[in-house]
Amino acid sequence: MTASLIETDVAIVGAGPVGLFAVFELGMLRIRSVLIDALAETGGQCAALYPEKPIYDIPAHPAIEAADLIAKLEQQIAPFEAPRLLGRRVTGLEGAAGGFTLTTDQGDTVRAKAVVLAAGAGAFGPNRPPLDGLAAYEAGGAVQYYVRRRDALAGKRVVIAGGGDSAVDWALALADIAKVSVVHRRPKFRAAPEAAARLEELARVGQIELIIPYQLHALHGAGGVLESVEVASLEGQHRRLPADVLLAFFGLSMDLGPIAGWGMALERSHVTVDPATCQTSLPGVFAIGDVAAYPGKLKLILQGFSEAAMAAHAIHPIVHPDQALHFEYSTTKGVPAA
Repeated sequence: MTASLIETDVAIVGAGPVGLFAVFELGMLRIRSVLIDALAETGGQCAALYPEKPIYDIPAHPAIEAADLIAKLEQQIAPFEAPRLLGRRVTGLEGAAGGFTLTTDQGDTVRAKAVVLAAGAGAFGPNRPPLDGLAAYEAGGAVQYYVRRRDALAGKRVVIAGGGDSAVDWALALADIAKVSVVHRRPKFRAAPEAAARLEELARVGQIELIIPYQLHALHGAGGVLESVEVASLEGQHRRLPADVLLAFFGLSMDLGPIAGWGMALERSHVTVDPATCQTSLPGVFAIGDVAAYPGKLKLILQGFSEAAMAAHAIHPIVHPDQALHFEYSTTKGVPAA
């Protein structure tokens, strides 16, 4: 991997869906950008964790798989020809608004007038359940924390543990090809109301089994091959669920890494921003998407897209201080020529 020296207007740290859309919003204002991401491909969690997961809250798409969303975003930003530094982690930031220098663990140097953090969950990893022998089942593929290929679970006995969007969405997505049981410690799911209602309807007609209120207790099998998942209630009742695969959806642990040492105000591993501009406490550095925190924040890709637009407009006077921004709708303006 050859180290690069790039001079641009804006360095975008994070190439997930929100980072990709930031390229578009900046490009529409004739602001150049570069994408930097620790993963070897664009798409962030959508590509790395759940490329086949359906997403339901993207306007004009009743449902779209995560990988397809990334492909369409790539198509949308293609005219702006933003360079990519993939498989790189940003390690240093120096300078001030109008003149930042970023460095990566691969020796790259990026000079930019502003920085946009679209790092999602940062360096993310799954929260693992505290079960004996877990590593052997992980190595054998019997315990998974995300689904890359839905069809790989066809005909399997799948136990899904968790009560958030990922657990509910994958239960719905797998219901027609696998025998699905959902384990949750309480009757209420922390998922979109419509999805939770669909889950309860599938349980009512017997297409999915809801194991409530229970939580994971033990794994049973041999040689990394899973035979059953033992669950227990708070009252001490135990059940064994026949299983080939356990999908454990207990969220991701966040690690901002070196970004946490840049001197920005933080709140529980998130970067606090001005909700009107998405600027952090460090002038010239903006945060959008899941990494950004402010009152009323919703962790939706949709909201991250809106934040990308707000940040782009706030960045314009930093990049073009002598140009007044006369905003025009894209329907009349079109996409600027490269």
